[in-house]
Amino acid sequence: MSPQERLEELEEALEEFLEDFEDCRWQIERGELTLTVPRAQLLEVMQILRTRREIAMEQCIDVCGVDYSAYGQSEWVTRAAANSGFERGVTREARPEADPANRFAVVYHLLSLTHNVRMRVKTFLDADQPVVDSVTGIWASANWFEREAFDLFGILFAGHPDLRRILTDYGFIGHPFRKDFPLIGEVEMRYDPEQGRVIYEPVSIEPRTLVPRVIRDDMRYEAGWKPEPEQPEAEAE
Repeated sequence: MSPQERLEELEEALEEFLEDFEDCRWQIERGELTLTVPRAQLLEVMQILRTRREIAMEQCIDVCGVDYSAYGQSEWVTRAAANSGFERGVTREARPEADPANRFAVVYHLLSLTHNVRMRVKTFLDADQPVVDSVTGIWASANWFEREAFDLFGILFAGHPDLRRILTDYGFIGHPFRKDFPLIGEVEMRYDPEQGRVIYEPVSIEPRTLVPRVIRDDMRYEAGWKPEPEQPEAEAE
């Protein structure tokens, strides 16, 4: 069975078992199926994806967070940097506020060994209370993945058996993968020989963004351009 046929069978199974979930929607793009589920229905839908033989998503291979507050924007894109080289700080301008009801998302990557097909499940969370039910009761492998999303994005997973930081330090302040987290961090730390321990202090460096010098206008990237053929050298008489 081809990958496209497996995706079509998966889509047929979703149409059958998720017909009562009107707010669920999915799309197939670039050979991958993405299912978007409201967070209130997440556990019930995930249980169906895991237990129904026609879908049989036996494994949760990854869980990650996404912050959409600066989606489609980049402070690294600037034509002025072409001739100014390194050490150019990009001017930070006020950005439009993201949709507070859908600022964060949790993305689950599932695998069916039975049907040899993968799918992606996405649920959106609001900015003030990014809380969603934990799926560790369905897939035990989600335990550390959810801890990473909590540590880096501040997303809370209700019902998680041990929700605590897993990558950052115990005294770390904030969540470093959020778009509003400063690149220089909130505090800096150093070892104090007099106190015999690591201490935290206010950040002492100035925040800025460095843009490398690049050439953006080059005839080699123009449509239809081809290098001129090398001319043979004239033979010496």
